Amino acid sequence: MKINEKIRFMRQLKEFSQEEMAGKLGLSLNGYANIERGETDVQMSRLEQIARIFDMDLLELFNYGEKGVTCLIGNNSPFSNNIGQNIGDSKGTHFEIQKLQLIVEQQFKEISYLKEIIELMKNKKDVDLT
Repeated sequence: MKINEKIRFMRQLKEFSQEEMAGKLGLSLNGYANIERGETDVQMSRLEQIARIFDMDLLELFNYGEKGVTCLIGNNSPFSNNIGQNIGDSKGTHFEIQKLQLIVEQQFKEISYLKEIIELMKNKKDVDLT
């Protein structure tokens, strides 16, 4: 479910009209309707404001109706300034998961190499002592 669909669903669940939401957000009715139709990129600050109106935090809004996990990290996050319409893009998510798996695999290899180096250093120390 895309973020605009979640916003529409939550608005209807809370029994707010589009006019009420537009008023709470300080937007025109057309401006708010564009958000629900997914016709505009929504700033993070605006999404936080929408989540507060629904009495939830931003991650709850992102995760609503999803089985996955959402993690927003620091200034390098693609979500730090704008939220595009591809937040639920499974190809992008799949690619990110694969990338993270490769990073984890590389870190395990590095740990293994470091353990080998430690063992070699311990063995060398034992040899030097005799």
